Amino acid sequence: MEEPKKLQGILTKGIGGFYYVEAEGRCYECKAKGSFRKEGMTPLVGDRVEISLSGDASYNLLERIFPRKNVLRRPPVANVDQLIIVVASCEPVPNARVIDKLTAMAVKCGISPVIVLNKADLKIIEELEDAYRKAGFPTLVVSGKTGQGVEALRPLLAGKTSAFTGNSGVGKSTLLNVLDPTLFLPTQEISQKLGRGKHTTRECTLLQVADGFVIDTPGFASLEFEKNDLILKEELPLCFPEFQPFLEQCQFFPSCRHLGDKGCAVCQAVKDGKIAASRYRSYCHLYEEVKDVTRWQLK
Repeated sequence: MEEPKKLQGILTKGIGGFYYVEAEGRCYECKAKGSFRKEGMTPLVGDRVEISLSGDASYNLLERIFPRKNVLRRPPVANVDQLIIVVASCEPVPNARVIDKLTAMAVKCGISPVIVLNKADLKIIEELEDAYRKAGFPTLVVSGKTGQGVEALRPLLAGKTSAFTGNSGVGKSTLLNVLDPTLFLPTQEISQKLGRGKHTTRECTLLQVADGFVIDTPGFASLEFEKNDLILKEELPLCFPEFQPFLEQCQFFPSCRHLGDKGCAVCQAVKDGKIAASRYRSYCHLYEEVKDVTRWQLK
């Protein structure tokens, strides 16, 4: 009997016990092998997998899940290369503290943050642009409505798996529709009463956009990292890339908390304008959140 053909690909969607795998330019519907359940292993969108193709009328089989480099708890997705954080200039008002918590968590997990400042046609937000450029993150100023700057996002997506996130109403789906008009993703206007939009994304699916894969997530509240990926206080300074050139210059390195301590080079860099004050304030707030968390609590 001829051995079934095996292919390697990426899992783009799972629904009702069926999994859809993109491999060699085609999408294959598969069932997962039974041993996954015994091993406590659930295939996730974004998984690199191996499938065997059925030569008869039965189903294709998802046989192997390759090691994951990272996992998000919600939406359940694996192997994210970069986090596209979409921020509106207004409507809704940007929240630097929330953005900076996301960038810190992404850096901890080996996910590259990209900041997209949308709705540039409504308001200029040079302070935010300057803060994230100083942090070393790719930062784009765009308008999904007019198309301004959106094409600069295309090469950043090519060849990568990217998760789009941002508060509801910031224009994630609008930007994706500009990049690929065939997507026809639903969009919704901002509620004037609430000052925010309604979530339009219902499920986790990988979309092929700009020669890469994109996960469109509903919003900030729905993006959760694994418990083991929570940041410890000693790790926090490393999650702010702009701090790194100054850490070893601190008088009490490596025990300096960077909270106004005497001889702290990070604090001096903030005073000198080399580190954005908004980013430093976010660091201080995050430190208060994690200062009592210990490694054993993450197990």
